[in-house]
Amino acid sequence: MKKEIKNYSGMSLVEMLVAIAILTVAMAGFTTLFIRSWKVNSYTVEMGQSSFAVSQGINTMVGYLRKVRQADDGSYPIKSATGTDLVVFSDYDKDGITERLHLYFQNRQIKMGITDPTSGIPKSYPTGDQQTKILAENIVNSGSEPIFYYYNSSYPGDTTHNPVAMPVDVSTIRLVKIYLKINIDPNRDPDSIETQSFVEFRNLNDYDRMK
Repeated sequence: MKKEIKNYSGMSLVEMLVAIAILTVAMAGFTTLFIRSWKVNSYTVEMGQSSFAVSQGINTMVGYLRKVRQADDGSYPIKSATGTDLVVFSDYDKDGITERLHLYFQNRQIKMGITDPTSGIPKSYPTGDQQTKILAENIVNSGSEPIFYYYNSSYPGDTTHNPVAMPVDVSTIRLVKIYLKINIDPNRDPDSIETQSFVEFRNLNDYDRMK
């Protein structure tokens, strides 16, 4: 009785190499897609964290600005105001002493310089900031995008003359808008996150009643 011999043909070397090449290309494509997705998601998370930190910084500024008051040397509550620089007087640490607060934009950061009045009589404020704190980072406002916008007592009824034009007469300011654009890397997507907040100088309403 003759035995039937079956021939089982396997993959040839060429077929195996082609299969390996296809698998390699597929894995490379998947890896590239995974890395790209991971980078985008990671960047989005970092942007979200940065935006949250900036929001906290804005809330801090709002608290200080809302309570501006006459300086201990008798100076008006607002010393100077530009689109990127604002100097006011406020008891920021609630110690009963009115500090001079210097809010300004520098090197993609919103900083606050703090100066205490002298202890002698009459009171005065030394030139320059005694200490500096960083309130917000990764700020990318351009030169044509101010950080601070100022409004007089006629706002919001009068939108023609508000925000007020520069240079600002500080005695007319009753409201300020803080406008910030946040981006940890302007050269990468997604686009910058924009945030803004309005602050009313509560104590300045007294000056309106005195007119």
